[in-house]
Amino acid sequence: MLIKIIVAVMLLLILASLGSGLFFLIRDQGHNPRTVKALTVRIALSVGLFILLMIAYATGFITPHGVIQREPAPAAHIQ
Repeated sequence: MLIKIIVAVMLLLILASLGSGLFFLIRDQGHNPRTVKALTVRIALSVGLFILLMIAYATGFITPHGVIQREPAPAAHIQ
C-alpha cells in the first residue's frame, strides 16, 4: 500500500513540475532558465519513478497483473 502512495505522490510531483515548466515558459517567454530547471526536475522525477518501480518489482513489493488467462476451450469434434 505504501508503494502505491509513493507512486501517486511522485506522479503528482511530475505533473506539478510539468505545469510549472509551462507556466515559466509562457511567463518568461524562454528568456529565463527556470523553464529548463523545471523540466529537468520533471525528467529526474520520471527516471526516479521508473527506477523505483523496477526495484519494487525486483523485490516483490509489486506484482504484475492483467487479463486472466484461462485454459482454451476444448475444440469441437466435427464428424
